[in-house]
Amino acid sequence: MKKIILIVCSFLMIGFASAEIILPKVITNNMVLQQKKSVAIWGKADANEKVTVKFEGQIKITVADSSGNWEVKLNPMSASAVPRKMILSGSNTITLDNILVGEVWLCSGQSNMEYPLDYKIKRYAAPKKGDDLAQIELKSPKNPLIRILYVEHKLQPELPTKGWTDCNDSTFRFVSAAGYFFAKELARDLKVPIGIISSSWGGTRVEQWTPPTAYEQSSLFKDSVLGKKNFKIDGMVPGKMFEGMILPIIPYTIKGFLWYQGESNLMIHDTTTFAAKTKLMVETWRGLWNDNQIPFYFVQIAPYHYSKRKDKLQHGTDLLPYYWEAQAECLDIPKTGMVVTTDLVDDLNNIHPSYKWEVGRRLSLWALANDYGKQIVFSGPLYSKMKIKKNNIELEFTHEGSGLISADEQPLNWFTIAGADKKFVVAKAVIRGNKVLVSSEDVLNPVAVRFAWDEAAMPNFCNKEKLPASPFRTDSWK
Repeated sequence: MKKIILIVCSFLMIGFASAEIILPKVITNNMVLQQKKSVAIWGKADANEKVTVKFEGQIKITVADSSGNWEVKLNPMSASAVPRKMILSGSNTITLDNILVGEVWLCSGQSNMEYPLDYKIKRYAAPKKGDDLAQIELKSPKNPLIRILYVEHKLQPELPTKGWTDCNDSTFRFVSAAGYFFAKELARDLKVPIGIISSSWGGTRVEQWTPPTAYEQSSLFKDSVLGKKNFKIDGMVPGKMFEGMILPIIPYTIKGFLWYQGESNLMIHDTTTFAAKTKLMVETWRGLWNDNQIPFYFVQIAPYHYSKRKDKLQHGTDLLPYYWEAQAECLDIPKTGMVVTTDLVDDLNNIHPSYKWEVGRRLSLWALANDYGKQIVFSGPLYSKMKIKKNNIELEFTHEGSGLISADEQPLNWFTIAGADKKFVVAKAVIRGNKVLVSSEDVLNPVAVRFAWDEAAMPNFCNKEKLPASPFRTDSWK
């Protein structure tokens, strides 16, 4: 990890000139500073130059090192929606205006996180059910509590952004829709400023968001990559998006990570190592931010006809369920949470479902419950254990909420059952209290159940809070 940190420090200063104080493009007017944490402020100056930072009654003084790098830490502060100034002085003076204190979250991943609030920019499809909340939001008065740092696509370690903006700026249209609606929920419930750093890139794999040094130091991967120049992980050069889209943000003080990615890893049939790769990325990011308690909430990818794609690898209709299983394994990483999206699809031929406001809301439930102390139901049912009872299999779950239900009041669907012959057939599933009984007249001695084990599965099993159950299987058959 020390090697990674040294690399980060050198990359952060690329592009900085000397002779005066210069700030990274993540420290600008309009920014939101994280409340209740020591806040990092850093930049470049002349070697050995004295630098003073003043904010909200605090005065922090440091001296730039021999390379001109400097950093101070502001003491933890309470949230405030009152705009304040920050004054930084050395051989020159910089005044930053309109700064708030609240909660800061980094949103990253591939195209479904990049999916903009104004989805028409990229010609995404309009929702077919209910109100189009994204277009309503664009036409509504802008929320003064939400600030945005929109990171444009760039592979070099610098931020080609206009810096932090409020929602009246033109970049508002480009911000991650899922991230924005997450911020809106938090701002409403917490009544504090929310900063969203929107840094995503469509079509990317998890390897590209992880620095190569992490793979070199990983007990799982190092034997196959150590000592090799320009090595690849499953055919992909790691770290490209990390260097251009994440590295320049470090060590900006944040509350947590939001992550929506996976389609590109699925297309290479990455079901066995995806969870390990994600864990490596999360642990590396947390290490670089020097905080192993930063929450990481992610979105399970949606139903889609992968089997109809004309890719190099042929995809079976059960590839997506195996991948859902790999994503669910990421819940074993401490301080993580998963949003299920099996009910948010209009068109199985569209890999970009439109209901990002609901994705953002479901992400916010995890944060509100686990990071802000709200007593709310934040997850749909997750399979826990099974018991065979004669010709039935009884299933138990965690996160039952106020109770288990069928979302459309129709019989539960997408359950299958099998005996020792491993031949699954459509099953009858009935809710009994906080359990589900599964059976079939064609399987008299059942041994296993699968739920939503198909790429087209959009099941109706959920809790009373209308949070859908995650797909699962009780067997471990290959």
